[in-house]
Amino acid sequence: MKEPMLGMGPLLCVVGARPNFMKMAPLLRALRARDDLPPVVLLHTGQHYDARMKDQVFEDLRLPEPDIDLQIGSGSHAVQTAEVMKAFEPVLDRLQPSCVIVVGDVNSTLACSLVAAKKNIPVAHVEAGLRSFDRAMPEEINRVLTDQLADLLYTTERDAEGNLLREGVAAERIHFVGNLMIDSLFDAVPRAKLPEDLPPSKSGFALVTLHRPSNVDDRDQLRHVLDLIGEVSERLPIVWPIHPRTAGNLQRFGLHVESRANPITMLPAQGYLSMVALLRAARMVLTDSGGVQEETTALGVPCLTVRANTERPITVEQGTNTLVGTDRELLLSVVDDIIANGGKQGRVPEYWDGRAAERIVGHLSSWLRAGAVGATQEALAAATPS
Repeated sequence: MKEPMLGMGPLLCVVGARPNFMKMAPLLRALRARDDLPPVVLLHTGQHYDARMKDQVFEDLRLPEPDIDLQIGSGSHAVQTAEVMKAFEPVLDRLQPSCVIVVGDVNSTLACSLVAAKKNIPVAHVEAGLRSFDRAMPEEINRVLTDQLADLLYTTERDAEGNLLREGVAAERIHFVGNLMIDSLFDAVPRAKLPEDLPPSKSGFALVTLHRPSNVDDRDQLRHVLDLIGEVSERLPIVWPIHPRTAGNLQRFGLHVESRANPITMLPAQGYLSMVALLRAARMVLTDSGGVQEETTALGVPCLTVRANTERPITVEQGTNTLVGTDRELLLSVVDDIIANGGKQGRVPEYWDGRAAERIVGHLSSWLRAGAVGATQEALAAATPS
């Protein structure tokens, strides 16, 4: 493991897309509250290029504007990853950070980790060890490779350690700290307000969030998903804040969803506080988002995941999540059970308590101090005549 370099440069925190923002906000506040750490620099790669989704979320999370914005924008996975690497390298050369802190599993996470590792700069990966075991998911590739590059691997659940050990990651690099998403969630709940244009409903509503390529990039698959949502609307009103990717594909394919017995309310992409309020108010959530699986478990709201697998199995094993994929009979049976009986009951997993940032910063501070002491001792030994 590379030695940390306290005093030789800042802590460089990287975000690239909306899920990163929720994880970085509480960590950034905790880092900047300490006076025993190097300065903290926030870098946004610009991977998430929708201004409404980025700017509103930054405001809702009380996340300061980034110190550096690479403004990479959209592109294929290869192009986006390459462009982030090209733009990130000069930043490392200029700042010479003590450590690069990356979160999650987006292209920016892998790209920045790879550049830092090749320059012998320590990398800390927050949310390490999650696995869907589906290499067809680009995020799975990013997760596996980032964990191989990282010097510090901070995990959200205990089972993640087993995944990492099986992949040859040394145990001393792995640290179970809890879930930063839940830190942000608990911070947001008191401030969350429902969108003003939400229609009233005595029976409640099912909240829909869909954005993954496997569900929305293929015309036939997207039409099938829309049919499922239409069938759910026979039972409950639907509220659907539509992701820009999904909205674009609906327009490109000439598709729309038809409401049945109850209305389907399509909303524009929402800020974080509005989404938290919608999650809390929903009777159930249909989603393909990993973060929403975690948030619904923490809030005790039944979740139906429209995917064949999940990298967050703890939300199924301990939480309120059920994997339904796009199986019509299974999905509708779970919907009916929720309406009739309240659905699956779960519990909040260990360390999902709003204090993950505190634990990460405590460990990181100790690790940096230990590295500084070791570097000083080596320097003294080298300078002492034999």
